[in-house]
Amino acid sequence: SRYLATFASPPPGFGVRFRALPGESGATGVGGLGPLQLILIILITAEGIHQQQELRKKLLRETCDGDRDAFTEGKHSLDDLSDKELENLIVDDKHCIIYCYIPKVACTNWKRVMFVLNQTEPYPDPMYTSGDLVHEYSKLTHLNSFPRPEIKVSHNDIRGLKHYTKFLFVRDPFTRLISAYRDKFQRRNEYFYLNFARDILRLYGNLTNPPQTVDKAFASGVHPSFYNFIQYLLDPQTEKKQPFEPHWRQMYRQCHPCLIQYDFVGHLKTHQQDAGQLLKMLKLEDDIKFPPSYENMTSPASVLDWFSTVPLEDRRKLYKLYERDFRLFGYRRPGELLDS
Repeated sequence: SRYLATFASPPPGFGVRFRALPGESGATGVGGLGPLQLILIILITAEGIHQQQELRKKLLRETCDGDRDAFTEGKHSLDDLSDKELENLIVDDKHCIIYCYIPKVACTNWKRVMFVLNQTEPYPDPMYTSGDLVHEYSKLTHLNSFPRPEIKVSHNDIRGLKHYTKFLFVRDPFTRLISAYRDKFQRRNEYFYLNFARDILRLYGNLTNPPQTVDKAFASGVHPSFYNFIQYLLDPQTEKKQPFEPHWRQMYRQCHPCLIQYDFVGHLKTHQQDAGQLLKMLKLEDDIKFPPSYENMTSPASVLDWFSTVPLEDRRKLYKLYERDFRLFGYRRPGELLDS
């Protein structure tokens, strides 16, 4: 090739820049690039995405192997998990797919995809499938609905379902918490107000008698602060009453990545390109159009703003609470939040 490719890092294949050698000439295409340049960009980007995926899976395997009992909480196979602990795993028998959904990680759109894949072809556009509909538990098939002999486990794989493609999508743990807080406590949500916000206001917001309804609370401008929410998460009494609600429950506790060998690990930050690669891997790229994602409104700079009200010691405790998610899924330790 007469073209030089310069790679940004990491991951390989992203931030590729091409320039012609002195004296190079030829037809130009999109953005002034020639046909050969465009082909090279496509090939290099595809290879970069593939390498990135392999690195994510390698990190997951090695981290699990380093301290398996800690990451599995002493469980050795899916046989040791209750039906409740398997409820996040959605199964599509027709296409041999298992998707583990994690709230606040684009799960509505992936549930839409899983739902339409169970319709007749040509598949309807997932974009026009109701989000409320796909969040109804009975509308999708879950792994815990299968007889236990069909999901027996051998080492790290599902023996009866080993030919299924198993995937999940993850997100930076702290930005996921911010997203959960904004969605469930800064918006009018009767269920979360009555079941969580009122208790948080009583315990950490110095309100002995918070408003009885979410409408009254919003009318008077009352809602838990972000720090109140963090106090609730850090309080040892919280999980003594019941496990964390799924919107802030640790990701590894919902998808059990050290017990299930996932074939694809997507990240929210690279969601659109990961979705395209996954659909191609499933040979569905011509059948399904993945719904567009909203821009992530939680930027790195805004994370600092959100945590500015949280004392340093509590930030460090929160990191310890979610450290396994950071380590398993390759998210860096946020030193700017944790180091004095």
